[in-house]
Amino acid sequence: MAHQWLGLLNEYADRLPLVEGDPVVTLREGGTPLVYARAISERVGAEVWIKVEGANPTGSFKDRGMTMAVSKIAATDTEMIACASTGNTSASAAAYAVAAGLRSVVVLPAGKIAAGKIAQAVMHGAQLIQVDGNFDDSLRIVRALTEAYPVALVNSVNPYRLQGQKTAAFEIVDALGDAPDIHVLPVGNAGNISAYWMGFNEYAGRAVASTMENSYQRLEPVATKVPMMWGVQAAGAAPFVAGAPIANPETLATAIRIGAPASWDYAVAARDDSKGQITSVTDEQILEAQQILAAEVGIFVEPASAASVAGLLQAAQAHQVPEEARIVCTVTGNGLKDTKTALAGLGAGDDVEAEVVRADVDAVAAVLGL
Repeated sequence: MAHQWLGLLNEYADRLPLVEGDPVVTLREGGTPLVYARAISERVGAEVWIKVEGANPTGSFKDRGMTMAVSKIAATDTEMIACASTGNTSASAAAYAVAAGLRSVVVLPAGKIAAGKIAQAVMHGAQLIQVDGNFDDSLRIVRALTEAYPVALVNSVNPYRLQGQKTAAFEIVDALGDAPDIHVLPVGNAGNISAYWMGFNEYAGRAVASTMENSYQRLEPVATKVPMMWGVQAAGAAPFVAGAPIANPETLATAIRIGAPASWDYAVAARDDSKGQITSVTDEQILEAQQILAAEVGIFVEPASAASVAGLLQAAQAHQVPEEARIVCTVTGNGLKDTKTALAGLGAGDDVEAEVVRADVDAVAAVLGL
């Protein structure tokens, strides 16, 4: 009988900070596809794989960290969790709060969120509070709230979030047999690049700056190397490229519209220690990469997710991609999160139109040129 995926807390229990008696709050997250992208491989002259994190239960990579964070919170007397969110975190926090029997509150920037993401949080029963400010203002308020009241913070500054997110690196190595040469991923709040770097190092038996003291490096190494980490930001929200926080970040890629990343030091360490880079791409490049993924690979992602592929294509145009390198691009969220932006990128409106013909097979065949 084929193995049925049990969720990342069960699959990687020996590499996660679980103790006896901790409840496991899971929606069977993780175990997401790693898809060979022939079309992109041909474009860049390398072997390119896509880690499809939109296949997680709420449609984004956030579920990896949320299962870990909420499981640890469920072991305490805390009855409410809170997050600041540009969308995906709110959906994930609300869903896992339901699974754990907790209340959830989401603080978000007014008018800056994709409707598909907020719909998820609403359906899961989260209490929404909009603030007149950006994501960074929202996170500042949530941090103050959780410091002063019996409410648990589940943004990526929660140390358990990154512990859960690092498991994506384990899955990549397990699928490929070793770490790739280069790993490319979008960078917004910078928790994911920090978590992947942690995971790749742990699997290689190397010590690395972590969100908590651990002994995982004493386990038998699985990988023989670690990849170069290539982070990609949107040009209008690229504080790592600028070398300083951005006061008013702007990009259509809402999930990475963040000007003051919470995991700044970890992300810089991931970039520098791996001999990698953090670059930026325009919104136009992001939309183009989104369309390439959908039309040529078969993977529909939200705009922020496409930043990784946009960054790789840009690097190839600059002749920076090593020939025949093995490369993994993480795409972080499902395209159904933000269909409005995707359709606008194709010059279409909210309603998709198609030619209407009579209900006759010959009429349909004629339109198809058959």
